[in-house]
This record gives sequence, C-alpha cells and structure tokens, in this order.
Amino acid sequence: MGIKKHTIVTLGSHSALQILKGAKDEGFKTAVIATPDRIALYTSYKNFIDEIMEVKTWKDFPSLEKDLLERNAIIIPHGSFVAYLGMAENKQMQVSYFGNKLVLDWEENRKMQRLWLEEAQIKVPHKFKRGDRIDRPVIVKSYGAAGGKGYFVSRNQKEFDEKLKSFSEERFIVQEYVIGVPVYFHFFYSPLTSKVEVMSIDKRYETNVDSLGRIPAKNQRGLNIDPSFEVVANIPMAIRESLLAEAVSMAERVIQASQKLISPKGLFGPFCLETIITSTEEIYAIEISARIVAGTNCFINGSPYTYLNYNEPMSTGRRIAREIKNAIKLNKLKEVLDG
Repeated sequence: MGIKKHTIVTLGSHSALQILKGAKDEGFKTAVIATPDRIALYTSYKNFIDEIMEVKTWKDFPSLEKDLLERNAIIIPHGSFVAYLGMAENKQMQVSYFGNKLVLDWEENRKMQRLWLEEAQIKVPHKFKRGDRIDRPVIVKSYGAAGGKGYFVSRNQKEFDEKLKSFSEERFIVQEYVIGVPVYFHFFYSPLTSKVEVMSIDKRYETNVDSLGRIPAKNQRGLNIDPSFEVVANIPMAIRESLLAEAVSMAERVIQASQKLISPKGLFGPFCLETIITSTEEIYAIEISARIVAGTNCFINGSPYTYLNYNEPMSTGRRIAREIKNAIKLNKLKEVLDG
C-alpha cells in the first residue's frame, strides 16, 4: 500500500502544524482533529491540511476511530495526547500509531523514567525519598506531560513542608535543583537504519521563573512571588560541539537501555533529553520526552544540524513522515507503528 493510501493525522495542538506540513511535503494526505475554538487556525493552513475533523471536546476523539480506520490513518502523537486524552484512551485506540505505546508508561512515571536513565548510565539529580531530610534546594514535579505545571521549588525542609500543604498533586518526585543552563536536545532514532540523529536544540521560556530572573534580587524582596515553570515559548540554541558529542552518546545509551527495558521495540522516532549543563560542563538529564516536543517548532524549516545531514529543510515533523514513507517502501511499516 503506497503513501497515497494513508492519511497522517494528529490533534490540533502542540506541534500539529509542523507534523502536517512535514507529512504533506513527503506526499501524504493530511488531517487534523480540532475543537471549535481552533478551526479558524487550521483553516488558514489549508495548503497542507487536507481535512479538518471537528470534535466538540478532546474527550470525543475516540468516537472518530471508525472514520480514521476508513482513511488508513496513521496517528502522530505529541505532548497533548496524554494530557488531553489520558493514558487508557491512548492505549485502547486501534488506529495505527507512530511509536511504541509501551513507552508511555515509562515516560509518564517519573520513578520508571529515572530507572531508565540510570540504566543508560546518565547523570541524574539526587532524588529525595520519603522521610529524607532536605538539605539543599529541591524542585518538586508532578507526574505526566504537563508543560511545567505542577512544579514548585523549595530552598530547605521548612519551606518544603509549608508548600506541600497546599500542593494538590498526589504523585510527585522530589529532586535536587541543579544549577546550570537548561538545554533540550531533540533526537530521532530510526529502527530502519539503527541510527540516532540530532534534530535540533532549544531552551524554554517559562513563566514566571524566567521573568523573575530579570528582576534584581534586592527588588524581589517582599514581592512574595513563587516561581512557576509553565512553558510559554521556545528559543533556538546551538551548543558547543564538545558538549554535543556527549549528548549524542547519552541519546544512544537511552535507546540501548530502552531496548532492554521496553522490549521488543524500545523507543524509536523523535525524543528529547531535557538536561541541565553545569558550570563544570557536567550534563544532568532531568527528563525524557519520548515523542516530538514543542521546541522543535523553532525548526519547521530545518535546523543547522539537520541541514548537515539532509541538505534540504528537514523538521522533526517531516522526519517522522520520511520514516513512515521509507518503511512503506521497504515493506516494514509494522516496525514503526503500534495499534
């Protein structure tokens, strides 16, 4: 079955425009699932979006399953899938899905994610267990992909105890707040070539923690503003080549570890290592995002790193479509799909 027989579909959120533009550039039919408040946005990009499938709320998405199966749809997941639809709904749908759904459990559960990073022999911040005395600044993170929501920072045990009283999340992790530069490395692993590719690099602009950094410390006294970490924008980065070499090695070890822990396929497709680089040039991984991340939207026309490999515009969204197209040509589509 050739590429014209398939439709690339995603939810109208997060990185949908990039995904659908890349799919159209690779010759696929495209469709976006959107709520009424976003129809106007996607209508304005009809040059590469063939169909808009409207749902009243995201919870209605599973009701489209029959229509999607009739279109030979291939769903491309992004960060809004679990956030809007939930884990169970993602797993139950039978529509073809680019990626390995078994990875969802490892991405969502921060304890499992840490085990994954440790198996890959990657530096991670110190984690505090229940009952441990907090003797340094910590960051508390809720589970799941929430774009920085559900986080708070504490300087010591007293402040931690006080903030925890009003913390509504049931599941969270407490880890050392590592001081350094936040760097988000975007990769793509192809099971067809067994190769890790560097796609791009970004940093996030988070509110209100980044805005607070613009206010001198003496002027912050008395404001009583707690830093929050909700992502509102992404900023492109290029990193020192020596540090890039270590990041690539980390990514390769993450893939190797996933093939042991999440057998048989492990992690494949786009993923992001969210890191902190310290003043001593140590790279700590704070999270894995096992899917396309919003920071890749800075590079819809490609990045310096993809240009080195492709000599043409190659976004992460287009790289996903290229992988599906190559799998169809090689009669290996099952190797890159779930569902």
